[in-house]
Amino acid sequence: MLLAVVLGLQLNLVAQTIPTPKEHFGFEIGDNYMLATYTQTEAYFKKLAVSDRVKLTSIGTTEEGRQQYMLIVTSPENHKQLDRYKDISVKMARAEGITEAQAKAMAAEGKAIVWIDGGLHATEVVGTHQLIETLYRVVSGTDAETLRILDKVVILFVHANPDGQELVSNWYMRNPTPEKRSTEHLPRLYQKYIGHDNNRDFFIMNMKETQNMGRQLFIEWIPQIMYNHHQSGPAGSVLAGPPYRDPFNYVFDPLMITGIDAVGASMINRLNAEGKPGYTRLGGSVFSTWYNGGLRTTTHFHNMIGLLTEIVGGPNPSDIPVVTSRLVPNNFTPFPVTPRKWYFKNAIDYSLSLNYAVLDYAARHSDQLLYNIYKMGKNSIERGSADYWTPYPAKVEAVNTAFKNRPKKTEGAATPANNTITKNFYDSIFTAPAKRDARGYVIPSDQADFPTAVKFVNALIKTGIRVEKAKTDFTIKNKKYPAGSYIVKNNQAFRPHVIDMFEPQDHPNDFQYPGGPPVRPYDAAGWTLAYQMGVQFDRFIEDFTGPFEQVPYGELQNPPAKLDGLTSSGGYVLNAKGNNAFIAVNDLIKAGVTVYRLPEGVKGNNKVPAGSFYVPASSKAKQVLQKSGAELGLVVTGLSKAPGTLAKVSAARIALWDTYGGSMPSGWVRWLMEQYHFDADIIYARDIDAGDLKKKYDVIIFVTRAIPAVPQAGADNDPFAAFMRNQREPKQEEIPAEYHKTMGKITADKSIPQIKKFLEEGGRIVTIGTSTNLAYHLGLPVKNALMEIGNNGQERSIPNDKYYVPGSVLRVKLDSTQSATWGMSNEADVYFDNSPVFTLAPDAVVQGKVKPLMWFGEENPLRSGWVWGANYLKGGVVAFEAPVGKGKLYSFSPEITFRAQAQGTFKLLFNELVRVEEVPMNVKLDKNK
Repeated sequence: MLLAVVLGLQLNLVAQTIPTPKEHFGFEIGDNYMLATYTQTEAYFKKLAVSDRVKLTSIGTTEEGRQQYMLIVTSPENHKQLDRYKDISVKMARAEGITEAQAKAMAAEGKAIVWIDGGLHATEVVGTHQLIETLYRVVSGTDAETLRILDKVVILFVHANPDGQELVSNWYMRNPTPEKRSTEHLPRLYQKYIGHDNNRDFFIMNMKETQNMGRQLFIEWIPQIMYNHHQSGPAGSVLAGPPYRDPFNYVFDPLMITGIDAVGASMINRLNAEGKPGYTRLGGSVFSTWYNGGLRTTTHFHNMIGLLTEIVGGPNPSDIPVVTSRLVPNNFTPFPVTPRKWYFKNAIDYSLSLNYAVLDYAARHSDQLLYNIYKMGKNSIERGSADYWTPYPAKVEAVNTAFKNRPKKTEGAATPANNTITKNFYDSIFTAPAKRDARGYVIPSDQADFPTAVKFVNALIKTGIRVEKAKTDFTIKNKKYPAGSYIVKNNQAFRPHVIDMFEPQDHPNDFQYPGGPPVRPYDAAGWTLAYQMGVQFDRFIEDFTGPFEQVPYGELQNPPAKLDGLTSSGGYVLNAKGNNAFIAVNDLIKAGVTVYRLPEGVKGNNKVPAGSFYVPASSKAKQVLQKSGAELGLVVTGLSKAPGTLAKVSAARIALWDTYGGSMPSGWVRWLMEQYHFDADIIYARDIDAGDLKKKYDVIIFVTRAIPAVPQAGADNDPFAAFMRNQREPKQEEIPAEYHKTMGKITADKSIPQIKKFLEEGGRIVTIGTSTNLAYHLGLPVKNALMEIGNNGQERSIPNDKYYVPGSVLRVKLDSTQSATWGMSNEADVYFDNSPVFTLAPDAVVQGKVKPLMWFGEENPLRSGWVWGANYLKGGVVAFEAPVGKGKLYSFSPEITFRAQAQGTFKLLFNELVRVEEVPMNVKLDKNK
């Protein structure tokens, strides 16, 4: 009796000290026309932290400098042993050196760790607000279910985008008339650089917010379940949730997929039991488990049960529309929703039910969740320690081909019954030694751009991958490798992620029906990061050993610098193949040091290829390079005398196009240029239309979706660009005056003439992706290579049932002797997303009116992803340069800066951002500079 009284007093005390959301914010979470700002939310988090159920911790700062918080919520008793439960969670996930008996004991001792976030996509406002309401309910709740959850589960509540909430909520609430409030027409991206792409950054982790969350997910806690809230559900539903449609990635452990099924069943069952219809799953929505790189999806490659829901609703009342195809129950939507009015409060209530369904499942199956993540990790270790053949579609097709091409029947020979494929054909592929999965990879430290390779290694380390480093030189298969090389083996728990970063994605030929149109992947079909970054590595299908030591988990690496060349009296050289050379060059120029490029390199010296940077010896240059070189891992080659042909480098006046509301591709380039120390102005359509561009700029960058299509050039294959063209632009009177200068779009009648004038007066323009449309506007001698003659005798775009390349990595050939391609090899991997392909007029090439820079060879160019109709790409040009008056246009149809992942092609942009002027071979160099 006394215990019950004491417990009751404690529970009442919790309720008394925790303010309700209405007491803090002044309104109920879910009230119509009301949104909370991050400033208010942060203050509320701090009030919740007085509870002994809560530990408030900052996981880092955002790109705009705000604190990003995680609230660890569990029972007071569990908080006393929080470090132990955290340790169990990590050890079980890594499954290293743990016996079956130990695993079962720790599963029984531990607590399930569940991650629930909100607000990643800030205009999806249900996310942040369900987070607030759920926190209050769990922190203050005294009901039996909440107490059981607190006893069995450690919950990590994470705010995914503080900057975005502050922007969106202030924008929404600025209108004093509630009914006129809207989250539409934000003036800029809701993440400082990349907006919606903040959910595409999780295997490389460029952004601070991504790094903050990634460290908690993959290093510090490694939860068994993570739940990522999004919007919006498909029309005619309330939400889309797990399980998801095919395809799922073939590297996954089946326990992860069935784990999603199990938790998804708990979620839909709870809604059904509560009489809440409208949950659609499987083929009822577009969401799959194929892609890596999202906040949810990257966890799949780490054996976590990663959950996504996309729910309808917002602060403005809306309607569930009539969608007749969703009205009849089926396996996708067992409990259809009928047309009705829908309120913000409805979406919050559904989200609470979904959160509690996940937490209830975790509480009831805590030991099972812990054991299963151990089991998946152990399975990965075993697969990586033995011969294993992942069942990819290409292997299945190889079995079919082997059977189809089998020798004809000979007299007396047995034939398979009913034309059935027999096991020997299966064995010819799935037990063939040469087709085994890799045991591991070696990243040599003597490759030309090792600092970029180290960035790739750090991307692995940030995602919790075990990496080893060679202490001394070693040899594998008669090939010598230097000390400092990195080794990544597949005998580790997160083997699926390792494979996904090194190996090609083999996306199936996925069509709506035989002979029909393709089913577009939810994001990309292929993305192999090692390919995108241009990393050189060797792949081994047999185990290997050497003088390797493990890098501590989470410990980022720095590339070693080789600065011996700074002792040379004739000058210093930076190799053009290294991306980081451009950082040093920009630092040198800003310090007043003279820098040259070497159009011919130094003959007989393979350390100094064409396009390398030459810096005359001086104390200032040495000082800058000592600092930059140590930080950037530069290799400085010394010369005894100045080389022959020199071209002086100076800082270009750079402009980068952007648009009202913010372009994600432009934001990525803006971030990229800051990292590489390029100064640039952001310009908008009105700036371009005003003219006099050459007086202000030397080079202008137009990222994809900046330049509109020319109808006669063929259809624009970019569905996002087509979507954006159909969006209503805000009226100027609806927008604060400070943003008026950013409004407007590039137009053929106003903008293109000014762009052409800029070129004719000596400017340089770089176009990327669909912005290579500019070549058509200028009337250059290029044509769309992806056209055919239709049944009516008219030219048309090749239909997508014949040709289709969703986001994938393709191999192209280059003319690396040109200044535009300095530092590149003769072949490169590029990111290609139904990108433009050109045919150049042969006579124009001969006359120098246009020059090809990159093109496809005769073979299928697919490296990773999905190409349908590869024959249409043969010989197609994907990059060229063309003189226009005194200036020059550089066109790159692949996404050469894609999400700051495509580091192997960064140089194609950087080369155009430095001004290069040829000087006489006998010029006297000023060594004082």
